[in-house]
Amino acid sequence: MAKEKHISETPATLMLKRLGIAFGEHIYDYVEHGGARESSRQLGVDAHQVAKTLIMEDENSRPLIILMHGDCEVSTKNLARQIGAKRVAPCAPEVAQKHSGYLVGGTSPFATRKTMPVWIQAGLLEYPVIYINGGRRGFLISVAPGAIVEVLGAKPVNAALPHGGA
Repeated sequence: MAKEKHISETPATLMLKRLGIAFGEHIYDYVEHGGARESSRQLGVDAHQVAKTLIMEDENSRPLIILMHGDCEVSTKNLARQIGAKRVAPCAPEVAQKHSGYLVGGTSPFATRKTMPVWIQAGLLEYPVIYINGGRRGFLISVAPGAIVEVLGAKPVNAALPHGGA
């Protein structure tokens, strides 16, 4: 009678399984506001190889996804210029959750509630495998970045800023 699903059963992983996309599963202890730095530390992987999934919106409140190196911030000015928007800003957490269907800290770009354009920091495409949220806090999947391009139509951008502090 246990209602709890196995950690890998998220909309994101079910989508990847259905499409035959190979991925690895990596569980870590979720830490509030720990972000990609904390998950990479626990898993022993370079934070630059971990992709943060960020839900942002343009000047018309149209949502979009940007996948960014875990140890970098997004230059919203550079991102807006490259995608043809006047401005881009992060969504409020409750708005991001409404668009994605995932809790902030557990957002995956796969199987989002609303279909959104996906942009990927070009440097992530240089890795054979990247680590990205699997749809639940404390759960990353490792996947070839080419699969993200193939499945989600992700387009490369150069909008990374080195992480400053915190």
